Amino acid sequence: MAPVTVITGGGRGIGAATARRLAHAGHHLALGYRRDHAAAEAVVAELHAIGVRAVAVPADTRDPDRVAALFDAAEEFGPLTGLVNNAGVTSPIGPLTELRLDDLREVVDVNLVGYVLCAQQAARRMTAGGGIVNISSVAATLGGPGEYVHYAAVKGGTDALTVGLAKELAPRGIRVNAVAPGIIRTDIHALSGQPDRPERAAGRIPLGRPGEPDEVAAAIAWLIGPDASYTSGAVLRVGGAL
Repeated sequence: MAPVTVITGGGRGIGAATARRLAHAGHHLALGYRRDHAAAEAVVAELHAIGVRAVAVPADTRDPDRVAALFDAAEEFGPLTGLVNNAGVTSPIGPLTELRLDDLREVVDVNLVGYVLCAQQAARRMTAGGGIVNISSVAATLGGPGEYVHYAAVKGGTDALTVGLAKELAPRGIRVNAVAPGIIRTDIHALSGQPDRPERAAGRIPLGRPGEPDEVAAAIAWLIGPDASYTSGAVLRVGGAL
């Protein structure tokens, strides 16, 4: 039976790259997206061309009913085996003193509350052999000073969620891990007001360049796949030595 995986934020960036990787490994996929229907459907068309079943589902992960609908759609393909908790947002870069309350609430709600709601659905539905991969960030350990301390704090919460849930679900044979990307070329930087940030930051990345979505997707695919069968509670850094 083919694996069945939910990817939140699956219409672009790391989520879309992961969908393509997993499709080539034979996964059927349900892609959650928040706004860009056309982008999500374009990825679904690519997945169909690879030869797997796929669907794009509008799913604001802050809404438990929409989260449940996303997982219901995935189970049309068979028993759920995987979750990639990827949907995330940032806010305008700047010092903590300038952070607006509505931006803070959105970052917490999407990047932490949304992750918990999705992990909860996965934990309720999965059986032994299932896997969850949460997308964290190197910011969780670097702190994001002068840029997004609040985002870094939330990603620290992602790491704690990963470790705690890994221990909680291990007796059921379900693995939980995280990938912590560094500065990756995606459009999340445009949303923070600095679309050229990956290129400008290259000088402080030890490997001398930003990463690509597919480089993160490769780590996700390994963690959710059978080759990582004894790996759980890990936070795998993919940050060019940041």
